[in-house]
Amino acid sequence: MSSVNLVARWRTTIPIARRYLSALPQHRESPHNNLSTPWTWTEESQREISAVLKKYPSNYKASATLPLLWIAQRQNKNWIPLVAMIDIARIVEVPPVRVFETCSFYSMFNREPVGKYHIQLCGTTPCMNKGSESLMKAIHEEIGIKSGETTEDGMFTVTEVECLGACVNAPMVQINDDYVEDLTESSMKKVIKDLKAGKMYKVGPQNGRKGCIGPQGKTSLQGDIPGPICRDLDEAKSKYEAAKASKVASKK
Repeated sequence: MSSVNLVARWRTTIPIARRYLSALPQHRESPHNNLSTPWTWTEESQREISAVLKKYPSNYKASATLPLLWIAQRQNKNWIPLVAMIDIARIVEVPPVRVFETCSFYSMFNREPVGKYHIQLCGTTPCMNKGSESLMKAIHEEIGIKSGETTEDGMFTVTEVECLGACVNAPMVQINDDYVEDLTESSMKKVIKDLKAGKMYKVGPQNGRKGCIGPQGKTSLQGDIPGPICRDLDEAKSKYEAAKASKVASKK
C-alpha cells in the first residue's frame, strides 16, 4: 500500500471536543504539511540518527522510532511534518502507519506548527487543585491567547495537556523541553515577561524549593529511620527484646 493510501486511511473528519494541537487523532493536509512538503535531515541530525541506531540490533530498528521523532521535532522548530514521519518509517523499516500512530499517541510530539515557546499547562487533578486555572488566566492576561492558540507573531503557543509527572511541584507548565514548577499567577507572568524580553527564565521550582519534604521533615538518609507516628517503636523494641530473652531462657 502506498504512503498516500496510508495517509488517506489515517485521516478522518470526526470532531474532537478539546483542542490539543499536539495530539489530534488525524492528519489534516495543509499547504505547510502534506506529502509534497520539502524535508531533508541536517548533518547534525544525521549524526544523531546514526548514533541512535547503533544502540539497537539491526532487527530492532523500530525501537529507535521515539528518539528519531524527537530529533525531527528539534530540527523543525518544535513540530514534525508528515514527510518526516514517512522518512523515519523508511529508516527504521516499519510501515509509515506505525510511526503515525506513535507520533499521534504522545502529546510531547507536535504535528502542527507551534510557537517559538510552547507553553504546555498541566490541567489534571493535582495541578488543578493547586491553581492551574489561575495560571491559564495569567497566561491569557499576559499574551492574549487561550489553550490551542498561537500568538500572531508566532512567539507563543499554549496547550492544556494531561499529567506531566511533576505533581508534587504543582501547579506547573512545560516550556519546550523545560519544566517550570511551583508557579503562581505572578511568577507565571514573570516567566512570560522574561521570554518576551529575550531573557532565560528560571527552570524548575519558582519558589526556592530544593526538594520535596513531607510533614515529618527529612526522613531519607538522615539519621535513624523514623517509624510511623502512630506507634512507639521504642516500646515495641523493648517488648521484642524481652520476649526474645525469655525464649532463650526457657531453652536452658
